[in-house]
Amino acid sequence: MAHVEDRWMRKARDENGNVLFDSKGKPVLERDPVRYGKGSRWRLRYDGPDGREKNESFGKKVDADNRKKEVEADLLRGTYIDPKAGEVTFRQQAEDVIENRTLDPGSRRKMRERLAKHVYPVIGGKEIGWLSRRPSAIQQLVKRLEAAKLAPSYIEVIMAHVGLVFSTALEDELIVKNPLRSPVVTLPKVVRKKLVVWTADQVLDMADDLPDRYQAVVDAGAGLGLRQGEIFGFSPDDVDWLRGAVAVNRQLKLLNGTLIFALPKREKTREVPLPEGVKVGLSEHMRLFPPVEVTLPWGDVDGDPVTVRLFLTNNLGAPVHPVSFREVWNARLTRVGIVPKLAAGEKRGNRYREHGVHMLRHYFASVLLTDGESPKAVSEWLGHADGGALLLRTYAHLMPKSEQRMRKAIDAALRRPDSAAGGPQAAQGLID
Repeated sequence: MAHVEDRWMRKARDENGNVLFDSKGKPVLERDPVRYGKGSRWRLRYDGPDGREKNESFGKKVDADNRKKEVEADLLRGTYIDPKAGEVTFRQQAEDVIENRTLDPGSRRKMRERLAKHVYPVIGGKEIGWLSRRPSAIQQLVKRLEAAKLAPSYIEVIMAHVGLVFSTALEDELIVKNPLRSPVVTLPKVVRKKLVVWTADQVLDMADDLPDRYQAVVDAGAGLGLRQGEIFGFSPDDVDWLRGAVAVNRQLKLLNGTLIFALPKREKTREVPLPEGVKVGLSEHMRLFPPVEVTLPWGDVDGDPVTVRLFLTNNLGAPVHPVSFREVWNARLTRVGIVPKLAAGEKRGNRYREHGVHMLRHYFASVLLTDGESPKAVSEWLGHADGGALLLRTYAHLMPKSEQRMRKAIDAALRRPDSAAGGPQAAQGLID
């Protein structure tokens, strides 16, 4: 089993080499002339699972004794991890995760940029094993991020990257526990605004005011729940016109200034039912603006070229550039009265960002949920990855309350065919 020894002291011996004992029968200790005052005083020694002797040094005996208890318990449970495995620095472990984790190129670049800017300067050079045993060091990182005046939502994103690094180290058996799960680590509270969804009139006003070439954006966003990149990457070949279904297979992305095709967000493809009105709108769009074949790299700027027929292209027959389209969209937001005109000298701020193309997707979800559609089904059509949890957090306040559903269901069930209003009179015969 494990035992702790004092490296600075040794057993005293007489001139014949015999160990000296005190009056209580304990060995007399004296300073080791070579080791005394050098390095950590206490050393823990034990045999690892492979039968080889391991040793760890500590400055305080209490730390050595506590570690001894941990080692003996871990060896007994079969959960022992060699502390030398955690000697890799946080930055080394993070870069390994970034390179080998299945991430799309854009996500990989953003994760590396955020860690390099906000995390590496604080804990990048520290050993991940040391950090795993000191959640207080992680909390100090959080405080540094707050002191830098970063938004709580952005801190949440950064710490999610940090958590991924520790989770991977835990799975690779480099550390025993993830320090982010400690109650010591608390993130600033993110105050999430209650979503305000556009009205039907606002959606239709935007559709009417957009150039004819871009009116199909509303059909695909509000009628199918597609994200902006999925709309611009939408192809007639993704539509099963007879069965009435749309396969969401790709998105158009801007990566390092280059347009590329890629899988939808989180690489999650899906199928969405095709409403009759949307089918008619897309058919009319194809008649006015025949689909154009566009060839772009797949997955990355240097990816293999892929050719796709697109519903939406610009006046030159090229794919719609999101930056250029943003100017077109924002101008219409002001013209139809969704976003007020800027006063002289006033900055835009986030007023346009809050009313991007994603508002059409919100409208799609709100209409279905308000009508009583299953949250699970709506979540699948939207391509959410968490089985509906995000949908409920975002749209719960829009869903009809149980008492509303009850009144509607009973009114419908008890209404006589010859009664326009229903109500108590219609139900009187059943009550009697």
